[in-house]
Amino acid sequence: MLALGSHEERHGAALPPDTDAKLGAHVALEAAKRSGAKFLGVLFTSHELPLIDTGRHHPLRRVLGELSRRLREAREVLGIEAAVLVNAHGGNKPLRDHLPALERRLGMRLAFTTELVELEGPHAGTGEVSAAAAAGFADLSRLREHADPERHPEVGFVGLGEARRRYPWAERHAREVLEKGVRADLRLGREMLERAVEAAVEEVRRLASELGAR
Repeated sequence: MLALGSHEERHGAALPPDTDAKLGAHVALEAAKRSGAKFLGVLFTSHELPLIDTGRHHPLRRVLGELSRRLREAREVLGIEAAVLVNAHGGNKPLRDHLPALERRLGMRLAFTTELVELEGPHAGTGEVSAAAAAGFADLSRLREHADPERHPEVGFVGLGEARRRYPWAERHAREVLEKGVRADLRLGREMLERAVEAAVEEVRRLASELGAR
């Protein structure tokens, strides 16, 4: 079980720059505990789509290089034949297209789950704040400042005009934040984390079944 996130990305006032890494690690570790899979930590690098200027990210080639090295070492040192990649950062989703080639090169089976990204909605919006609060690291005392688009234009991508014009989903997310604001809902956050953990555990079971059938 290997988590993918980002470590240096602006997430408003209520969330730290490594929110995605923390959420990915939380889900991956819990899934590892439930399934018996080994927890391999968190990738250091992360990718981002063009025009999404929210912090420091890396070219896709570099992320794939780190991922390949980490998985190769896990295979050589731990004898791991398969891995579930638990992604908590939307910009990493293009990695999924490269997994078949990576599987062939490493001789490993790989699964990619990005359930948390699909559930959370706008960047640093209600879903992500709620998940971080449920995981225990959101600063809810700064929620009012967090939702101020003048101070934190990255929240919901409200202030990222070029990104909003290029990506229809970014425009929808920005409008959601502008119209509904940002709040913390612990019940929602717990439900999101649980669904993400269940998705990762299911991938472990699927890979284990496929390996056992060989």
